[in-house]
Amino acid sequence: MSLFKITSHPKFPEYYKYCENTGTCFYIPAKPRSYSNSYFMDEYKAQYKKTYYEDEASLRTLAKKRLQILEKFNRPKKTSLLEIGSAAGFFLDEAQKIGYKTKGIEISESEVNYSRDKLGLDAESISFLDFNSDTKYDCIAAFFVLEHFSDQEKVLSKIFSLLNEGGFVFLALPSLYGPTFSTNPEEWFKTHPEDHFADYSPLSLKKVFQYFEAKILYCEPMSFHVSRDRGIRGMFPFKIFYNSLAKLTSYGDTIQILAKRR
Repeated sequence: MSLFKITSHPKFPEYYKYCENTGTCFYIPAKPRSYSNSYFMDEYKAQYKKTYYEDEASLRTLAKKRLQILEKFNRPKKTSLLEIGSAAGFFLDEAQKIGYKTKGIEISESEVNYSRDKLGLDAESISFLDFNSDTKYDCIAAFFVLEHFSDQEKVLSKIFSLLNEGGFVFLALPSLYGPTFSTNPEEWFKTHPEDHFADYSPLSLKKVFQYFEAKILYCEPMSFHVSRDRGIRGMFPFKIFYNSLAKLTSYGDTIQILAKRR
């Protein structure tokens, strides 16, 4: 049985195909792109006003926070961890420091060279769908990576085929259940990246994980943007409690989500 049952989106048919099984949305104008070695330098700086490497301290702080989330449900000792889209390896390096046995997959050769030569990590320059391994992992992480694949069912099936029973999938990705899409869809589509093929919500991800016999353990927004909300949540007096309510309901333009395979 196929995971996705695709039909036209009831409200935005010019932008999305819609999955009746899960609620996942597939962005019609999406186009594949080449992720050159300059991707992390040029696009990261355009978005964050500093280069990827200049932002190392904050990226390592974020990595530690993510590992603390994972540690609430899993002890790192002798746990194998695969990161898809490992970039220069800051997350893997922090994971290795506390006991994880790590492996990175990254399309950019320059980032892989850095993670190998500077950090001593096990990393491979290859597309995830071309990656072959007899090893299964206790945890597979992909932060702002999943949405870049055109064949979502194929990549999700591969992730779970490489995951041990009782293993964890840890994702960060844009979310439809956030202030921009929910209250200002015009802005959402105006700023939608052309290389994002699929958009999920916490509910659609729950249904996807159920298909692969996995249960969500943690789901929260990565940041809070009351100023983007044009609905009731952004109005007084609700805006006073915005962050707390958003955290409670996983309401955010970007989310982090952790699931465990049964």
